[in-house]
Amino acid sequence: MSDALLPVYDRDLVLVKGKGARLWDSAGHEWLDFAAGIAVNGLGYGDRKVVSAIKKQADLLIHASNLYHTEPGSELARRLVSLAFPSKVFFCNSGTEAWEGAMKFARRIGHEAGRTGYVCFEHSFHGRTMGSVSTTWTAKYREPFEPLVPGVRFCPLNDLAAAADAVDERTAAVMVEPVQGEGGIRPAAPEFLRGLEDLCRQRGALLVFDEIQCGLGRTGRMFAYEHSGVTPDILTLAKPLAGGLPMGAVLVREDLAPAIKVGDHGSTFGGNPVAAAAALAVLDRLTAPGFLDDVGAKGLYLTRGLRRLAKKHKGAVVDVRGMGLMIGVELSGPAAPVVKGLRERGILAVKSGEKVLRLLPPLVVKRSEMKRLLDALGEVLAGGAGSRFGPRNDKKESGT
Repeated sequence: MSDALLPVYDRDLVLVKGKGARLWDSAGHEWLDFAAGIAVNGLGYGDRKVVSAIKKQADLLIHASNLYHTEPGSELARRLVSLAFPSKVFFCNSGTEAWEGAMKFARRIGHEAGRTGYVCFEHSFHGRTMGSVSTTWTAKYREPFEPLVPGVRFCPLNDLAAAADAVDERTAAVMVEPVQGEGGIRPAAPEFLRGLEDLCRQRGALLVFDEIQCGLGRTGRMFAYEHSGVTPDILTLAKPLAGGLPMGAVLVREDLAPAIKVGDHGSTFGGNPVAAAAALAVLDRLTAPGFLDDVGAKGLYLTRGLRRLAKKHKGAVVDVRGMGLMIGVELSGPAAPVVKGLRERGILAVKSGEKVLRLLPPLVVKRSEMKRLLDALGEVLAGGAGSRFGPRNDKKESGT
């Protein structure tokens, strides 16, 4: 659309409007979105309460310096603490920024003991800034930007013995995604997370959870850590937090927070009152009676459907895994042709690595929409031809 943009993305669609789990492009074609802005649009598009909260707050106050409090920011911090664990909250603008904050806070807390190292895991992804990419496992993301932050060690996920070998007196934090996103939708085993918790307590390291993609309802619980019963020392959140507006958060365990001093970190736009107002509306929806139970039920419906397809197409599908509405379909070959085949049928999805189809529909996705995805994926796996726009996808916006 514009040759003025730096070409760091491979994109062609021009999207102009969304409602629920559907999007429309500039040509008026309808798309079913099973990527949700890569897990950002948890409530889909055009949620009335989120839009209303944004409009109301924009009329009052759009920005104020973090030298002062705002009512939405203060209330959002209180709500997050009440939903998570006794902690202090730092607001920023993205998942990567939240992770950078967690890295700094871990070092600050361990400063007196000389703890500067990080233990991370194979297939991890934590962002693309210099600190976060240092803790990201995939070589193609790291190597062009070396030298990076020193002191990072990688271990296989779900291998507690390897983690025990890596954690020593110099380790500031063990940093892990309860469910790896970019790395192939790989859940950490509950017993592994419990083992990491014990290991960190024994050796004085902090336990940091990256729930930027898997948190805030995506797995059928408010936080993914709830599935294991493990409470981290530091928790990072972002993607769906503010309903599509830029916002990230770092929660630091309350008894550790005094180590963080005035001036240790900051963010010009962090905790923006409009984004905070949107986030409060998101939390209202997530905490509504039955909402997360319904997410879990939808995830079970979709997973079962995908496993039936896997059984039918044994040669094409290696595994179906995930939690809630965060599901990976590992394929025997590249995922790109499957993503393309779905797109030819009017469905947007993304890869996770080279061989995993990543499905992250809005949490408000309908069962009829999940059935449409299952039918389309079955056609793709069977090698059927697909039109550029499927029969339900050539409607103009006025007809929907």
